[in-house]
Amino acid sequence: MKRPAVRITDVAALAGVSAGTASKALNNTGQLSQDTRERVRRAAAQLGFTPDVRGRALSSGRTFTVALLTTDSSGRFSIPIMRGVEDVLSAGELATVLCDTRDDPLREQSYLRSMVARGVDGIVVTGRRTEPRPPIDVPLPVVYALAASTDPADASVIVDDAAGAAAVITHLRTLGRSRIAHITGPADHRSAVERAQAMSSSTLVGEPLFGEWSEQWGRQATDLVLRAHPDVDAITCGSDQIARGVCDRLRELGRAVPGEIAVTGYDNWPVMALASRPPLTSVDLRLEELGRRAANLLLDAIAGNPHHGVLELPAQLVPRESTLGA
Repeated sequence: MKRPAVRITDVAALAGVSAGTASKALNNTGQLSQDTRERVRRAAAQLGFTPDVRGRALSSGRTFTVALLTTDSSGRFSIPIMRGVEDVLSAGELATVLCDTRDDPLREQSYLRSMVARGVDGIVVTGRRTEPRPPIDVPLPVVYALAASTDPADASVIVDDAAGAAAVITHLRTLGRSRIAHITGPADHRSAVERAQAMSSSTLVGEPLFGEWSEQWGRQATDLVLRAHPDVDAITCGSDQIARGVCDRLRELGRAVPGEIAVTGYDNWPVMALASRPPLTSVDLRLEELGRRAANLLLDAIAGNPHHGVLELPAQLVPRESTLGA
């Protein structure tokens, strides 16, 4: 015999709340405590409750769909952010649609027209660079992640790059390193400049070296550093790719890492940081947490409680063998 469908009243009874409260908790609406929302969600999961999405859409005028608009074609930054966004939205039975603009303004406008026509409930805007970007013009709630909007009235969530870089210097100084060089990416990239500025006040040898986000540049710049400062005892890098190239070149030259020269990366990209020889001490941007915070801000905006201004989240230093040794 077919089991009767689980109703919202069944979920409410198990959670010890009213049907209206249960509905608000599952729809991420209303002024409810986090404990109440979690209790209702656990009850729904225990009973196997499946919301009637079509009914919800018709009754609420919403589609329960959110768009993630990104310029990051490779997914290096947008995929972790999307995972964080989905952690939050899936709890409220919202779907996420990924829209890759490929850094093409015309493609971006086409996506925006399509998302507005489809009636998505809101948009999270992100990309692969941290430069503030012009706001998008849509009649929908919008939150910016990784790169802030140039409009201070918008809600943006970014990473505190300067504090992450400062944590690297503190870590190296604690280990007794005092002759520190810095190698980073293009001088016209905000992330490269911010990280270099935060480190340069404490870097004791030479000026930061700007180049490419590549292992090849890391190898080339290592030769430049050692030629000018043969007694350097640490090299900090603006990305894990650069740091992996530095480690490779030091190994070719017979310089022990970290015995003679400690090396640090930035981004904590597992593909690079863990595959490096030795594994890299790096700064984790905590992109999934950034995505979760952006999604919560968007849900608040959808519920009629928008936030304004820039929320800066801390990065996290992850020490590994490239500074600590085996």
